[in-house]
Amino acid sequence: MNALGQALLDLGDKLAAHVLLCAAAITLGVAVALPLAVWASRSAAVARITLGFASLVQTIPALALLALFFPILLSLRAVFGENLPTLGFLPALLALSLYALLPILRNAVTAQANLDPGVIEAADGVGMTGWQRLRLVEAPLAAPFLMAGIRTAAVWTIGAATLATTIGQTSLGDPIFAGLQTQNWALVLAGCIASAGLALVADGLLGLVERGFRERRRPLWLGGMAAVMLGVGAALWSSFAGAPEDDRVVIGAKGFSEQYILARLIGQRLEAAGFAVEYRDGLGSAVAHNAVATGAIDVLVDYTGTIWTNQMQRSDTPDRDTMLAAIAEWERRTSGARVLGRLGFENAYGLAVPAERARTSGLESIADLARVAPQLTIGGDPEFFQRPEWVAVRDAYGLRFGELRNFSPTFMYNALRSGEAQVIGAYTSDGRIAADDLVILDDPQGAFPNYDAILTLAPDIADDPQIVAALEPLMGAIDVEAMRDANYAVDREENKMTPAQAARMLAERIGL
Repeated sequence: MNALGQALLDLGDKLAAHVLLCAAAITLGVAVALPLAVWASRSAAVARITLGFASLVQTIPALALLALFFPILLSLRAVFGENLPTLGFLPALLALSLYALLPILRNAVTAQANLDPGVIEAADGVGMTGWQRLRLVEAPLAAPFLMAGIRTAAVWTIGAATLATTIGQTSLGDPIFAGLQTQNWALVLAGCIASAGLALVADGLLGLVERGFRERRRPLWLGGMAAVMLGVGAALWSSFAGAPEDDRVVIGAKGFSEQYILARLIGQRLEAAGFAVEYRDGLGSAVAHNAVATGAIDVLVDYTGTIWTNQMQRSDTPDRDTMLAAIAEWERRTSGARVLGRLGFENAYGLAVPAERARTSGLESIADLARVAPQLTIGGDPEFFQRPEWVAVRDAYGLRFGELRNFSPTFMYNALRSGEAQVIGAYTSDGRIAADDLVILDDPQGAFPNYDAILTLAPDIADDPQIVAALEPLMGAIDVEAMRDANYAVDREENKMTPAQAARMLAERIGL
């Protein structure tokens, strides 16, 4: 309970960011929906098209809709310039505004369509203009229905906004995603409680406004609106009372424990050098790489094999020095990002099985696995089966598994323990390899490339002497055993550390 209370107390900045994002998305949704609703009330064809489009948007999963705006905005940089944000607030705002559109638009159109024809005729009979009729007759009558749609949109948006974490926007999804990856259930519960509580408060206040409109009680709806504005104002003050956004070094992290730990280690180094830092956690591999290449984030730990296969589309597997040199040159030439160097350890993909199964089935290499694969289920992280490395390994060894299942990185290992999967695409620097008595099968054909952890700096800070000086001591300093121990300190089920605590432990172990 103490852990849950502390997690709730630590949500201030994330709650403020969540409130601002949702308020902006709903406001934009209303601004788009109202003119469309008025237009649709005068044209059946427009009503069909607008409601059809809004319904179509609702069929797209919120996570996919959020992710789609990253490549869209990236392609628009050629038109609007390099300063167009591709991560964070803007793509989240656009996606969530579209998601909020349907309930607002549907209720507004329905309200307009069901207005008493006699009232409209009376307005026309007294000589009202179209604008006067809309402002003085239609709008007051439709207001309660419109507020009902805004209430629904607000609840939907507050829930969907937790997914904005995946595109680098701070939200109440941050503790949920971090907690899921590190099995810190206090964090997950804190994020869920805060999100649900915010939705209930918003629904209650907007319900007060709806009731005021319905009962023609001005103090009621003015009071509800004032409370909403007060909450948004408090969120604005909280978000902008600290260091200016431009003064912060933004550190990106993909969605697994090692990345959270290394991001905090980098952050602690930079803070000690006098920099203010901000974290963007839970990013996918492609999003994270493009973010550092375009300057949407400033610092990222990436892996040579990931860049080699996913970004450079290379299928050969040269030695690690040749690969690193080629990656550094490619980054410099294509984006201006700088590869500062290796951190000292490799976190490769490998196919892992329980040691007992390896002994009883005679599994020493991936080639041995091929003969029993049709009877087995293999689990991988959400990216694994779409990556070129998996295709290369599958084809090199003729692997044909009975079933392929996706799990979050944390739950892959739970799936192996529970028997939901018999093989997983594991990370070789994960502390649970030893803790769960797993065996990484040999790769005699070298189908998996090397995955040296490397530190990449965005073009804008690539040559900043203070940042480089603060981070250079990390180069070559972290061996795989130290990284495994730090990872396990976060992932173990008892006496867990936070990523920040594990980062401090790692810094002490490597003499920093």
